[in-house]
Amino acid sequence: MAQGIGSATMATMLLMLMLVLHSDIAYAATYKVGDAAGWSFHVDNWPNGKHFVAGDTLVFSYAVGAHNVVVVNQAGYEGCNTPPGSPVHTSGNDQIQLVKGMNYFICNFPGHCEGGMKIAVNAA
Repeated sequence: MAQGIGSATMATMLLMLMLVLHSDIAYAATYKVGDAAGWSFHVDNWPNGKHFVAGDTLVFSYAVGAHNVVVVNQAGYEGCNTPPGSPVHTSGNDQIQLVKGMNYFICNFPGHCEGGMKIAVNAA
């Protein structure tokens, strides 16, 4: 009888381990926005051809004080403006986790967004 309980416990633990290994979190990736150039002008096409999922992390690397990263909605992205309450990141090595659906980011320094410092990322 005791051996049967041990086998059931082991089988349950193995099943839980398999579920963890096959979860979305186990497959989350980290991407450096702009690749080697980092978060800079003309990165608006950087997401093209990449497949993102919710839980992936974007790393925005830039010189502190030269840029920032603002999480905006679609209107903020399209109009290059910062809606009230938008989170502003300024560390120079900002790590932002994607949520399911569209994710929009801009630099709100004057002229930067208009110069292509903005990305729209669709996460499955």
